[in-house]
Amino acid sequence: MQIFHPSTNTISRLSIYGAVVFIGLLSYVLYEIGQSPYYTEQNVPQVQPVPFSHRHHVSQLGIDCRYCHTSVETSSFAGMPSTQTCMTCHSQIWTNTPILAPVRESYETGRSISWTRVNTLPQFVYFDHSIHIHKGIGCTTCHGDVGEMTITWRATTLQMTWCLDCHRHPEEYVRPRDQVFNVNYAPPPNQLELGRKLVREYKINSLTSCDTCHR
Repeated sequence: MQIFHPSTNTISRLSIYGAVVFIGLLSYVLYEIGQSPYYTEQNVPQVQPVPFSHRHHVSQLGIDCRYCHTSVETSSFAGMPSTQTCMTCHSQIWTNTPILAPVRESYETGRSISWTRVNTLPQFVYFDHSIHIHKGIGCTTCHGDVGEMTITWRATTLQMTWCLDCHRHPEEYVRPRDQVFNVNYAPPPNQLELGRKLVREYKINSLTSCDTCHR
């Protein structure tokens, strides 16, 4: 005696195939969302209390990164400039411009400006600026063409796959230490040859184990 209709087998197969296709499509959609600017905020300018222009200060005025990010060579955190640093110049120039009112207020009251973090990592990720600087990884390698940013945005995804690409192939990204803070640096045609030489000279290891960043 036949319990199920003959079409049941066809329906079952179609259901299984449909489920596999659905799961595959759902995984693809979730992956694309995870790589999109909606999730990563890559190339999305961040609104700030003061519209600070790196292009004006860095490229046009020639201010070195370390003038504002004072701890980048010695600490895991690059550091944010204090209001006193800003007022070193702006107590003398552009003293009454409305756009700098939050800076003057911060200086007078002692309350820090609440800047919006642009390049931020999850709390379970450990990153040390100083070791990357010491190993010859330039500011623009991670932060993009900062010298041309009128409003700062995240230039890369900062996702694990992006980090691992550099850790696996450091010779493609390393530069001479005296060029680390040069925002106009461009890799030479012989980058791989130079990179392999610097990897040996700077004793760079391709660290890809989980506990390198997840501590």
